[in-house]
Amino acid sequence: MHTLRMIGVAAAMTVSALIVVPGIARSAPAPDQVPTEHGGNLTIQPIHHAALMLSWNGKNVLVDPAPLTPSGGAEFSELPRPDVILITHIHPDHFNVKVLQAVAGPRTEIITPRNVYEAMPADLKARTHVLRNGAQTVADGIPVRAVPMYNTTAARSHFHPKGLGNGYILTIGGERIYIAGDTEEAPELAHLRNIDVAFIPMNLPYTQTVQAAAQWVRDFRPRIVYPYHYRNGNGSPADVQQFKQLVGDASEVRLRDWY
Repeated sequence: MHTLRMIGVAAAMTVSALIVVPGIARSAPAPDQVPTEHGGNLTIQPIHHAALMLSWNGKNVLVDPAPLTPSGGAEFSELPRPDVILITHIHPDHFNVKVLQAVAGPRTEIITPRNVYEAMPADLKARTHVLRNGAQTVADGIPVRAVPMYNTTAARSHFHPKGLGNGYILTIGGERIYIAGDTEEAPELAHLRNIDVAFIPMNLPYTQTVQAAAQWVRDFRPRIVYPYHYRNGNGSPADVQQFKQLVGDASEVRLRDWY
């Protein structure tokens, strides 16, 4: 573990294999680069909403590739072919069969909860590994652990019931990266240890308030935190500036345009 520092944004990611998905592309924000304990930089590429790509040492991990609109999907067309794909849960803003079929190569390993796997066609099932909460695996050399992902507020519990979705903690280049998915600060998540980079949602009515998200970050204190998945059900953005202010010096908050 070591103190992370931002060294600017990468000019571009090396593209060794392009993914072709029909539709109108949305320009992705410039990627961040973070130096890793094992050498080289971890590239963090926001895509939109809950979708992102992590790249290090020639390995690419794609998270929740799903379009923002029914005709979308081309936003993934200029990304490197993923070695690993993580799906947090079955909702259509996180899981899309057509996009998965377009982006997954013959050697891509896919990790999902059980109900996502059961909704897949046979060609995707053949390269998918199911993880339950608390289970772990190594995907293309990358350690991955599934953690709980659910609503704790009674009025929201029907959105994300306990046990159906996964958050993920993965280790890349010696850095521990937490991808929360759609969740609130569940007891199992209140004091995650030694997280270097975290992606935390905040949107109503589906996940949590800005205030709750900030308190959670103050509880487990990742070195760097990205607010993501912050568009509310009415289309308005959550106040990520307020989130940054409330987090204070507990973590470095990096604000990026996910929409």
